Amino acid sequence: MIVGLLLAGGRSSRFGSEKAVFDLGSGLMMDGPLSALGSVCAATAVSARPGSGAQAQADMRGLPCLHDRPDDPEGPLAGFRVGLEWASAQGAAWLMTAPCDSPRISARDTHALLEAVRSGAGAAVALSPRGLEPLLAIWPASRSLDIVAAVLDAGRHPPVRTMLEMLDAVPVTGHDGLNVNRREDLHAR
Repeated sequence: MIVGLLLAGGRSSRFGSEKAVFDLGSGLMMDGPLSALGSVCAATAVSARPGSGAQAQADMRGLPCLHDRPDDPEGPLAGFRVGLEWASAQGAAWLMTAPCDSPRISARDTHALLEAVRSGAGAAVALSPRGLEPLLAIWPASRSLDIVAAVLDAGRHPPVRTMLEMLDAVPVTGHDGLNVNRREDLHAR
C-alpha cells in the first residue's frame, strides 16, 4: 500500500504568507499536489505547523494532520519522519511525498514515480529541467524511517537529496520543476 504526505510545514517567509493556503484563483496552492497524491495513494496526510491554515484545511477535508516532533532539527526531514511513522502505522510499504508549493504537480508525475518503484527501483525522485526535486519522491517506509530517524536523533538535518541518495533513488523525468518561493514565481511558465 502507498500513502501520501503533503509537505506544508514550512514558514513561507520569502512568500510573505502561508503558501499552502494561498488562493491561486482556481483553488489553493496545496490543491494540485494533494490531488496528484490522491490519484495514487490509499490515504494522504498533511504535514503542517500547529494552528496553520494547512492544518485547518486538513481538518476540513478529514485528512490527518501531522506535526513535527519538537526536539527534531527544523526542516523537511522532520516532516518526513512523522510521515514515515504514520505510514508505518498504516501498514504502508511506501510513502509518496509532495511539496505544497509546487502547484503544477500532476497525476502524471505521481504515476511516473509509482511506476518506477513497481519496476524495481528502491525509491524514486522527480527530476525536472532544474535538477532533482527531492520533496516529490516515493520512499520505502520502514527502511527510510530507520535512516531518517537516525540522522535526526543525532541532531543533524542533511539535505533531503542525501537521504534519497542513501536509498539509491532513481530519478524520474517529467515534472516541470515549478516551485513557488516568492510571489513572482507564480508567473513562471
